[in-house]
Amino acid sequence: MNRFARYSILTVSMLIVGWVGIGHVLGRSANDKAYKSLVVYSEVLQKIQQDYVDDPNMHLVTAGSLHGLLESLDPESSYLTPREYAEYKEKTANPGTGETGLNLSKRSGYVVVVSVLPDSPADKAGLHTGDFLESVAGFTTREMSVGQAKNLFAGQPGTAVKVGVIRRGRTQPEELELIRQKLAPAKLVVQRIDNETLAIRFPTLEPGRADEVRARLLDAQKQGISRIILDVRDCGRGTESEAIAVAQLFIPSGTLTTLRGQTVPEKVYSADPSKAVWKGPVSVLTDVSTAGAGEILAASFANTKRGDIVGERTFGLASDQKLITVDDGSALILTVANYYNADGKSILEEGVTPTEVVHAAAAQNDDSDGEEVSATPANQKDQPVTPKPLSADDPVLRKAIELLKAPAPAKKAA
Repeated sequence: MNRFARYSILTVSMLIVGWVGIGHVLGRSANDKAYKSLVVYSEVLQKIQQDYVDDPNMHLVTAGSLHGLLESLDPESSYLTPREYAEYKEKTANPGTGETGLNLSKRSGYVVVVSVLPDSPADKAGLHTGDFLESVAGFTTREMSVGQAKNLFAGQPGTAVKVGVIRRGRTQPEELELIRQKLAPAKLVVQRIDNETLAIRFPTLEPGRADEVRARLLDAQKQGISRIILDVRDCGRGTESEAIAVAQLFIPSGTLTTLRGQTVPEKVYSADPSKAVWKGPVSVLTDVSTAGAGEILAASFANTKRGDIVGERTFGLASDQKLITVDDGSALILTVANYYNADGKSILEEGVTPTEVVHAAAAQNDDSDGEEVSATPANQKDQPVTPKPLSADDPVLRKAIELLKAPAPAKKAA
């Protein structure tokens, strides 16, 4: 770094300190903590510039500090540099952008797979819930936000992205190559378990899902179905409004969930008796791959005690994010509100706890010999996403059926 650049950074840092100091004196109040933090940040930048062992690249230092700042808040908050935000805008604006079918978060410092869309490139490559991604496109995920990872996985259909996957029971990453493709909307799976039980499996909770479920319920009543099972395992995509709309089909009264944040007015989502079409018994299946909109649907049943929640605790991602642009062309994806359970704790903090805990058998990961694997679709047209049918060997399903068939407890005499 040349002398002019060095002095420029020092000068700017001193100006920040001066501005912060004046503001601290004149504006001691609600912003007191922010002023103190800025003073510390400016001082740290100066120390790095003056005393670090090598001449640091201050642009990288600043970007890295902003990434860490956002990641320290929660897994869903991210910082995008001007270049990353330009790519993000281009990809989100292009309806033909391809993807790999991964739903992601961050755990233990790495990007982790929350769930995988069925029949997607990630599914065909053998990726599973709980797999840690050590690298994406050659970049380590220890220095990567979830927003950056999603940006890297999106791209032109037919192009490839390499990932380093740390699987259960292995210490060395396995390299996979995923071929991006444009995925068609996921299909709802409706499966008759027995003469009186119908299971509905949700791969996503995309707009229009509630209308589809409503039609299925009306048809089920005509067929003599008396029990419903809702399976939101592997459901990590969709809109919160659709989750609420589906819940209202089953729940006639009570508070489904509550949304609130520091600058977001509290919003209480309530049941609507005019929208409820199913009065019979119902159970909901969950596990750690249930996230976002799927969690809101499960939480609605848990909060109103409308049937059993069977399986495992959900991942904990239900929240609202806001995209905030910065003057230099960068952007923040900032969590501004959380959805809350009936106990007052956020779903982001504790997930949704089942009323009946049942652990499914561990998924069998691919036993490849470590060679590069390529997940290439037969063609690059929109690929239908079809979840796998429910299995009779599924212990979570068996327990839900058992609970639905159990006689209702007798009411105590007054």
